[in-house]
Amino acid sequence: MSALRRKFGEDYQVVNTNRGSTYTAPVKKKRQRFVEKNGRCNVQHGNLGGETSRYISDLFTTLVDLKWRWNLLIFILTYTIAWLVMASMWWIIAYIRGDLNHGHDQSYTPCVANVYNFPSAFLFFIETEATIGYGYRYITEKCPEGIILFLFQSLLGSIVDAFLIGCMFIKMSQPKKRAETLMFSQDAVISQRDGKLCLMFRVGNLRNSHMVSAQIRCKLIKSRQTPEGEFLPLDQCELDVGFGTGADQLFLVSPLTICHEINPKSPFFDLSQRSLMSEQFEVVVILEGIVETTGMTCQARTSYTEDEVLWGHRFLPVMSLEEGFFRVDYSQFHSTFEVPTPPLSVKEQEEKVSPASPAGTPTLCCGRERLFSADCADDDRPGRALPSKLQRMSSSGKEELQRKALKISSQPTERASSTGDLPLRLQRIGSVPGQGEQDGRAERQPLKVGSEPMIQSTGELQHLGLCSILAHSPAPIPAPPAGGRLEGSLPAKLRRMNADR
Repeated sequence: MSALRRKFGEDYQVVNTNRGSTYTAPVKKKRQRFVEKNGRCNVQHGNLGGETSRYISDLFTTLVDLKWRWNLLIFILTYTIAWLVMASMWWIIAYIRGDLNHGHDQSYTPCVANVYNFPSAFLFFIETEATIGYGYRYITEKCPEGIILFLFQSLLGSIVDAFLIGCMFIKMSQPKKRAETLMFSQDAVISQRDGKLCLMFRVGNLRNSHMVSAQIRCKLIKSRQTPEGEFLPLDQCELDVGFGTGADQLFLVSPLTICHEINPKSPFFDLSQRSLMSEQFEVVVILEGIVETTGMTCQARTSYTEDEVLWGHRFLPVMSLEEGFFRVDYSQFHSTFEVPTPPLSVKEQEEKVSPASPAGTPTLCCGRERLFSADCADDDRPGRALPSKLQRMSSSGKEELQRKALKISSQPTERASSTGDLPLRLQRIGSVPGQGEQDGRAERQPLKVGSEPMIQSTGELQHLGLCSILAHSPAPIPAPPAGGRLEGSLPAKLRRMNADR
């Protein structure tokens, strides 16, 4: 068995074919994350070669980035070594001058009083460095080399104090510790909000102090291959969380739900509930802001893998109104509940809702679809196009034509054929002042307006004016005879009715 596991890997399992046994599915391996849930980036740099010297050039930042155990070790070793080295230099001066042999001689003037061995030299250095000044050990005026060493000790001690104490202070007050009180929801959800499918997660601030100028960003980490065949491992794509509307600028007083709308510009445009099970991606969330108490910039990070995205869920409310204040219940911060959500992707929904409209459909003039359209007067048939002057005049009476059409459509067919139902403006257009009706016809000489001839017959004007009306008549109406009146083809009863008008 061990040999088989070494050959096929740890996922190899023996399947027992007995009837009483059940098949055990292989355990899914833990997802390799790019950013951990606590915000730590799971990236290690290797094979730097000669580039490691860059860390020494920025020694202060290198010390701050080290872990606490290494910082404390360096802090203790630096002070211990510096004290021992400086104490040794004072002992060497006393040894060279012979002060160690006259330690208790009151008539002898040493370089440093009461320094006669190494422990006394070490105590003198500590008293000088810590400015304790007991007054028992001191430098005399007959030791110029001791005065020079004292100046060097003071300068070196100030530098070491500033470097190490400053490093420890910066490390203790690092703003990333402020990120420990910024919470992100354990899972992200996909559901509908305002009729649109959205990817949502929740963020909250545990402290009463605010995050000034808080801004949130999202990155989609996913490997892809370009059309040119180039493979991009862990490619980073920006997710829009409200850059254009300003929704990415947070007023983080209470927990907020961050929303990414899935639209044609979103990388999740073709993501469905079914495809979510086979996808591999990671959404990295970055929250930045200024700590109100210290004024330092803080950044909190987390990530959501595909198995941490819940389809068809919504976050439970955590806000409640109490007597005089609002209360946040953080026990429900990570809780979700299911809501009805379409399992299709946004792309599939759009293709299903908006089918392709047929193109190239001819538009019939004077048809039912264009009953009240002013373009009905613009017929493409030769000899039927009105001049521009008449078009303007006929378009001004469009509303009157609409009322006439509604009235005539409810009347018998014989009434709809009468020229008396034409608007007065079109009746006036059909006649030319100064001429009477002769031989029962209304033929006129062609008049030219610009470069287009005017219509010669009122029958043609009546036919054009009633084009949209006659198209909706219950029964077909015979066309007027060429060059004659429309009344000539009407029944006698209708002719008498028109004559009475």
